[in-house]
Amino acid sequence: MGMEDDTRGFLVLIVNTISMVFIWLMLNVVAGIYFNLAFFEDKPRWGNYIYYLAFLTSLFYLIRYLRRKWKL
Repeated sequence: MGMEDDTRGFLVLIVNTISMVFIWLMLNVVAGIYFNLAFFEDKPRWGNYIYYLAFLTSLFYLIRYLRRKWKL
């Protein structure tokens, strides 16, 4: 007695989505908080600009990837 193929595929899709979002989130947390790129001190540095540009670009591609993946 096993799981149906449609149900298994749907659960794999959910787990893949959660893992991709979690990896993206952890990379941004490490880059932003641990390397202190998300916070401005007196004024924004070039590292802050690069961090936020990479953050927005990767968010755009993550959303695009997930929308294509969920288009069943």
